[in-house]
Amino acid sequence: MPQVLSFLQLSAGPVPVEQLLDLLEQRVIELRTERCEIPYGPQPEPVPEPEAADAPLAPLLDWALRALASVGALTYGDGQATLTPLGNWAVWVKLEQICVAAQSPAGNIEVAAEEMLRGCAQLRPNAARAEYRAWLAARPVGSAVTDLLGAARGDDALLRGLAFEALRVVGAPAEPDVRSVADEPTLRPYALLWLAEHDGIDPEDAHEVLTREEATWLWVDTAAAVADHGEAPMLVRHLESALQPTVPQLLDEVRAVGHPRTVQVLVALAAAHPDPALAKAVRRAAFQVHTGG
Repeated sequence: MPQVLSFLQLSAGPVPVEQLLDLLEQRVIELRTERCEIPYGPQPEPVPEPEAADAPLAPLLDWALRALASVGALTYGDGQATLTPLGNWAVWVKLEQICVAAQSPAGNIEVAAEEMLRGCAQLRPNAARAEYRAWLAARPVGSAVTDLLGAARGDDALLRGLAFEALRVVGAPAEPDVRSVADEPTLRPYALLWLAEHDGIDPEDAHEVLTREEATWLWVDTAAAVADHGEAPMLVRHLESALQPTVPQLLDEVRAVGHPRTVQVLVALAAAHPDPALAKAVRRAAFQVHTGG
């Protein structure tokens, strides 16, 4: 049927149903040849000719054309079918999606959301966005958003951030789903930032929608991503992005937010920081969190 619809679109006018049936029969024969559909076992009678074997396609084509006509995609009658403006638009949209999907630079369009995000982790931002667009073009937007949010709920903080970058590429269609997860503690800071940017707030100012506690939780989550996938100097530089003016104040608030990766983040930060006194204070804070102090 994709070939039939493309043929109707290229014809830009009425097409006899007999011509469509001939096109459909040829395509079925091509597919059967490509798949090598050879009957197994003894063949007491000769294999029917393609015309006879494909005779059931006529009622199937009639059913498909009537279904498309019922939703306004084409007009069907007097032995002819013609795409409507709605049908032409739908074919163009699908062709555009196919073209976008074909431009996948890293070849991740057929994999699951989590694997796609991991594949984009090493790409530059523009290349990653191109990959997100290609991956999204190859699947229904609803299921794509669901899969991205599922990946964001996992243990890997890096994938959480990348999932919401991909959701920024989705844009408005993702808003209801993003809004629905804003009450989930793990996703709340990311969802609030996404919604703020979607509502027109400058990305540099979007962090103002977060409470101090939410911003601190996000700092720990981002630090976990750096600790897992980055280098030690990156983790040390991450200190500069904290809202708290001093390290002791940051440690107090980090302990209070209860992020599940707090101990690992503090241990990694202590190991990476070149200042022995600061590293000692961070290790002490990690020990206190570990022991419940």
